[in-house]
Amino acid sequence: MPAPITPSYLLDAWVTPTDPSHTTEVTDPATGEIIARSSTEGLDVAAAVDYARRRGQEELARLSFHDRALIIKKLALYLQEHKGPLYEASACTGATAADHLIDVDGGIGTLFTMSSKARREMPNATVLIDGATERLSRDGSFLGEHIYTSLPGVAVQINAFNFPVWGFLEKFAPAFIAGVPSIVKPATPTGFVTARCVELMVDSGLLPPGALQLLSGSAGELLSCLDYRDHVAFTGSARTAELLRGSVAPGVRFSAEADSLNAALLGEGIGPGEPEFDAYIRALATEMRAKAGQKCTAIRRAIVPEAVIDDVVSALAERLAGSIQLGDPRDPDTTMGPLVSAAQAADVRAAITQLVDAGGRVELGGAEAGKELGEAYVAPTILSFRGEAREAAAVHEVEAFGPVVSVLGYRERAEAIALAARGGGSLVATLCSHDLEEVREVATGIAAHHGRLHLLDRDDARSSTGHGSPLPHLIHGGPGRAGGGEELGGVRGILHYMQRTAIQGSPDHLTALTGQWHRGAAVRRVTRADVDSGAGVHPFRRSLAELRIGDQFASELRTVRLEDIEHFAESTGDTFYAHTNEEAAQANPFFPRRVAHGYLLVSWAAGLFVDPEPGPVLANYGLDNLRFLTPVTYDDAIRVELTAKRITPRVTEDYGEVAWDTVLYNQRDEVVAEYDVLTLVAKEGGEAPRGA
Repeated sequence: MPAPITPSYLLDAWVTPTDPSHTTEVTDPATGEIIARSSTEGLDVAAAVDYARRRGQEELARLSFHDRALIIKKLALYLQEHKGPLYEASACTGATAADHLIDVDGGIGTLFTMSSKARREMPNATVLIDGATERLSRDGSFLGEHIYTSLPGVAVQINAFNFPVWGFLEKFAPAFIAGVPSIVKPATPTGFVTARCVELMVDSGLLPPGALQLLSGSAGELLSCLDYRDHVAFTGSARTAELLRGSVAPGVRFSAEADSLNAALLGEGIGPGEPEFDAYIRALATEMRAKAGQKCTAIRRAIVPEAVIDDVVSALAERLAGSIQLGDPRDPDTTMGPLVSAAQAADVRAAITQLVDAGGRVELGGAEAGKELGEAYVAPTILSFRGEAREAAAVHEVEAFGPVVSVLGYRERAEAIALAARGGGSLVATLCSHDLEEVREVATGIAAHHGRLHLLDRDDARSSTGHGSPLPHLIHGGPGRAGGGEELGGVRGILHYMQRTAIQGSPDHLTALTGQWHRGAAVRRVTRADVDSGAGVHPFRRSLAELRIGDQFASELRTVRLEDIEHFAESTGDTFYAHTNEEAAQANPFFPRRVAHGYLLVSWAAGLFVDPEPGPVLANYGLDNLRFLTPVTYDDAIRVELTAKRITPRVTEDYGEVAWDTVLYNQRDEVVAEYDVLTLVAKEGGEAPRGA
């Protein structure tokens, strides 16, 4: 009986071709058994694109950034509880138990991180403000600002074979949080693993209709259905990236993460016995072993001082011999499995042969090593390029996508920098050195050629996450040959799926559009007299259910006396001369005479605006953007205007965050200071302790 066809998930239903004329067979590389087939013959990809734009967009638009991020967290929790089947499926691709941690657990961890960062760093809204407001008129009646809104189309994600779970989830999560539905097209050799992950996500019941679709097999006419509203994120070879880039319509956003001849540089004067040497060897061995070297971030070129080539080769070979056991990944003794397929192994053997023909000396392994275990096996291989051989074009152009590293010798620092740049643009480079001047010179010399730099020495070797581990907090991508794309990077990754638009208008226009109060927009103002007389309610007495942006409290004036300044200086120990020495203060071009401490004014401001009784405001947790603009001397007076600027309910808590636009004025209505006060406020009314 033929192996089953891996189903696609389109229009919220699982579908397979009824009687395809051709299917692609997928084998278990360890056993040679045919375990799946793929085909998308007859599937209506145009309808899938339309469904995503129509139903998927509609459903995601109902949710705020925080709502979507919380769903991502719940999906992560569900996958964490049901990851066993993903491990089982992944083992059929040649992945070991350690490889599962990178792909499956790494993908789930990325969901957790992206969810957390979105809920911490983005508003609980559907529009994101980018940067400061620009005042475009003298009186402040005409403003400019930049905002991000969701792309109105679909995110098409074409993934590589080596990370069927992580590669899928690290693209899906930011698109989902941005509010853009995804159509995922995994690589055929491991697409059945992605399909299993999608099946679990569908079974969770957490996905809104149209938010995720899966195409298991050829993309067919998918790219021809796209237009300027859509986004394509591709991971794979540079050659395929260029073909795809040329096949999409003008205006389609296209991001590629492609080939990369990543380098690891060992600093000058580092030899055996030094902590940096040991850390360097561990990094090389780890990158060769993980996923059998089938990582776009793996180290392909080890650039070391010429004098220690033999030491590096010997230490690396010894470490590999002690840590790598080739075999079936389901065998608990196996530490490195086969490559994903016999065809992939043949490509790696051909690349090894090219590198040897270009002057590489085989120090360990070789093109045929490992083949005795099966056609998909490639043993760890070390090649050395000595003398002028390091200049051979092949070592800087041919990527052996497996457990293969080329060791190149350099004579001086400038040559090491030049050799690293010969990769033509890479995802990541490691620099292993404890010499900070060397780190500065080499890092600035190679940074523009790489998307990420991993700096390694004795101080961070134990805590480093490693050369080849893209983190959801930091961007993943690189220039040139590496594709010129960018993924991850926390909220930056979410913004790739959004459109930045400049908006111009009145403060009320911008407030209405963004959901954040802009200075000059309408307010609902109460004073201390209003509160004391019962004619108005202090904003601090309002829960999130009652508070609205634009709610404002305006205080009375308070006069600053010289003895206030002197007392603050004495009690705090801040006796800076501008506050305590009349003659020196007058000699300062910024001050008319002795002036009040800025922090005295901020403290007084709190006393002027705070409502002291227990109530909805639970805590003050900080200030943002504090600026002191006009000095205040004794006999001046200050007052404060406090306006609810931004309200962010936390979807998982019974409280939210409120940012209050705070402006201090003197008796001449000049702005003395401005900042945002940040408070935690209950969603509903009630008595609770509160900090000022």
